[in-house]
Amino acid sequence: MSTPDTSTPDTGPTDPTKEDRGPFAWFQALGRNGKRAFIGAFGGYGLDAYDFQVLPLSLVAITAYFGLTTGEAGLLTTVTLVVSALGGAIAGILADRIGRVRTLVITVITYAVFTVLCGFATSYEMLLVFRALQGLGFGGEWAAGAILVAEYCKPRYRGRTVAFIQSSWAVGWGLSVVVYTAVFSFLPPDLAWRVLFWTGAIPAVLVFYVRRNVKDAPRAERALATDPPRGRIRDVFRGELGRTTLFAALLATGVQGGYYTLAGWVPTFLKTERGLSVVGTGGYLALLISGAFAGYLTGGYLTDRLGRKRTFTLFAVLSALLIVLFTNIPAGANGLILLITFPLGFTTSAIFSGFGSYLAELYPTELRGTGQGFTYNFGRGVGAFFPALVGFLAGSMGVGGAMIFGAVGYGIAVLALLGLPETKGVELR
Repeated sequence: MSTPDTSTPDTGPTDPTKEDRGPFAWFQALGRNGKRAFIGAFGGYGLDAYDFQVLPLSLVAITAYFGLTTGEAGLLTTVTLVVSALGGAIAGILADRIGRVRTLVITVITYAVFTVLCGFATSYEMLLVFRALQGLGFGGEWAAGAILVAEYCKPRYRGRTVAFIQSSWAVGWGLSVVVYTAVFSFLPPDLAWRVLFWTGAIPAVLVFYVRRNVKDAPRAERALATDPPRGRIRDVFRGELGRTTLFAALLATGVQGGYYTLAGWVPTFLKTERGLSVVGTGGYLALLISGAFAGYLTGGYLTDRLGRKRTFTLFAVLSALLIVLFTNIPAGANGLILLITFPLGFTTSAIFSGFGSYLAELYPTELRGTGQGFTYNFGRGVGAFFPALVGFLAGSMGVGGAMIFGAVGYGIAVLALLGLPETKGVELR
């Protein structure tokens, strides 16, 4: 394990009075190269969200087209997330071996190509395979992008800066809903779901920007040049890091199990159990996404003020309570669901704001990609079974009744925090 890095942080302006002015001081503190890294990671994660969300939005049409059961439909989301766990772990290792930027490029190309291929699927089995391979890039992008930006941040701004990267998920999600509403309003469902997947080629444009303008932080470049590449999973289980890795993986499992239950089944829940049209569903999702965007940003500031662990606990408890309320409102009371939709999106997204900074702070530079990639994506892989469980139980409990298992995930997250340290304000090692 390396010793703490006591050199000047890899950021820009040296005049502290400039850094402390205004609500966007965190962005100014990144410096020129840090800002470019921020733009690349923001775009990568936002388009990652876009390519993921086209499946939940198309799920009703795909289910009808291939004649799927709810269990088979849920498996499409689950296989994406399970394979994305592998992709994230691999990307974390690559980030420590070949650099953050090169890994970012590889992951963006991967998820864009296989999202497009999903639109050409002629059978359920083919779609399942393409969606699984899309997961390799989907899981890897966050691991590379979050670390890339975290290493440019000053400690006092790290929580909110990486949270802004997380907020791009809501931007990509929102864009997917806009495109979905337009495509499904003008094309028959049998063609519309294919067109929606074909629009997944958009992220490929980002690759040109990243290759030309983005570079790794000096800290990461030094580690790559002077230390033999580590990037081995077993290293994050050695010594004191073993306990950290165990509980961080459990935290990620709980949070993502709860979140992907919502992301995978809310559109279907609104259509099948609440009887909403395409436009009506889009309206509810717009509120959910608006809440998510506000939650990402607010959660980032709170992680820097309250600390990482307090913020995780606060939003885990609130998310669990709101899932229970959202899925148990009586039939015919869609107005009440509308009132809960914004805060539900807010809390279930705000809890993610601290992940990028928190996991980066738990590991030294030479193992940061491996540790962050493994823990976050282990949680994604195990949490992926929550949507499948909802799908298989929906036949007997209804989609809304089965979605209650999302609240269980947030309970697991709260328990995991008991075994983790607080890292607010620490310098990266």
